[in-house]
Amino acid sequence: MHSHFIPKIDDGSKSVENSVEMIRHFYNQGYKKVITTPHIMGDFYRNTPENILGGLELVKAQLKTDGIPIQMEAAAEYYIDYEFEQKIEKEKLLTLGDNFVLVEVSYINKPENLDRVLFKLQTAGYKVILAHPERYPFWFGNIEQFELLNNKGVFLQLNINSLTGYYSPETKKTAELLIDKQLIRFLGSDCHHVGHIDRMKEVVYNPYLKKLIDSGNLLNSTL
Repeated sequence: MHSHFIPKIDDGSKSVENSVEMIRHFYNQGYKKVITTPHIMGDFYRNTPENILGGLELVKAQLKTDGIPIQMEAAAEYYIDYEFEQKIEKEKLLTLGDNFVLVEVSYINKPENLDRVLFKLQTAGYKVILAHPERYPFWFGNIEQFELLNNKGVFLQLNINSLTGYYSPETKKTAELLIDKQLIRFLGSDCHHVGHIDRMKEVVYNPYLKKLIDSGNLLNSTL
């Protein structure tokens, strides 16, 4: 889950061929299904269910032509801003599995409307997954904040490459802390390009990845 394989609509895939190249790598590594989640952001990526699902069909058609038998679905990675808060009340959001919605926040500071948006989403019947909590500098090492989110029913999704130190040493430490505290429920690639896939290969024998998988806490298989 969590990748950017729809071509030319965000900072991920640059073409259908680029999408297929990345997905082929996943298939060759043993993955049976991918759920891609393009950005929807009010200021940068003004994507809609229509252009996301239309792009999905283009990629799926090419996968079939190229003989890559992998399941592919699409949802979105929603950026929590003012426009997103309005969407909750006005339209059906793109979801994963049993009505899970994937959201992210600013890397600069916690949005003032975070608690209100989480409440609105849950009241509307959505199950909230917060993307890569280990990457937000204002929460580095703040286990109390993560426990608070968990207690509010928010599911935390770790980027697999956070365990390699790809983003920063602080991100890696926080990722390990979240695994130690058994707070991670989903594991995602956040794949934007082939370089991300190359780094993922480094994680295969990572002891924290094994600890997370062995914990029984991951819900990826339910999607």
